[in-house]
Amino acid sequence: MASHSLPQTTAYVRIIAQSWQEGHIRGHVCASEYQWEFCWQFRAKKLQISPAFGRALIKEPLGRFLEAQDYQLEPGGDYDKF
Repeated sequence: MASHSLPQTTAYVRIIAQSWQEGHIRGHVCASEYQWEFCWQFRAKKLQISPAFGRALIKEPLGRFLEAQDYQLEPGGDYDKF
């Protein structure tokens, strides 16, 4: 029986700003023809993404990436590991 894998798209993340005092990381993410801005409030583990169009496609994988990597991300950094 052949295994069918789901299509994969690489998402690219750019960290714009972070504040350890306020507990957030802000950035941009793009995948395929979609682009979003996000704010990861890491103390509350809350992810806000805009615009709403296509948000459901990126919210879960971006949230997992940010939760796993938040202390290693730096402003001006570009990432494509999820």
